[in-house]
Amino acid sequence: MNHSRIPSRIAIVASSAPPRTKPSTYPEPFFSRMAKREKRPLGDLFGLKNFGVNLTRLAPGGESALLHRHSKQDEFIYVLEGEPTLVTDIGEVPLAPGMCAGFPAQGIAHQLVNRTDRNVVILEVGDRTAGDEGTYPHDDLRASLGPDGKWMYTHKDGRPY
Repeated sequence: MNHSRIPSRIAIVASSAPPRTKPSTYPEPFFSRMAKREKRPLGDLFGLKNFGVNLTRLAPGGESALLHRHSKQDEFIYVLEGEPTLVTDIGEVPLAPGMCAGFPAQGIAHQLVNRTDRNVVILEVGDRTAGDEGTYPHDDLRASLGPDGKWMYTHKDGRPY
């Protein structure tokens, strides 16, 4: 067996992964809305390049993201703990542990909110398709995924933040 090809990490306890150092890449006034969200990027720990995986905790009153949709990225969530509300531009759905939801690119706008007094823990999976853009129906925000894999934000009229 060639041990030089074995990755340094093969398996971990997901909750032991370090949280992101910055809770959001959104500009203000949206950044502060993510203060009750903690993401632990799991896929990055294993060198995954084609899709991302996050273990995300929403404290009471927390939001997973602004209400949004992607132009190219598919997303999937699985509820591990708590009872978040799935908010979409076509209505709301209460979720519970064991439930999941998927959001194809150019589909419905979506976000999860924690309206309970207990933490919510979800697993998020999304692809990393180049050229993706995010639109936000309720906020003056537009996002573009840059060639470096970082999100760039502007107002809907194109002015930078």
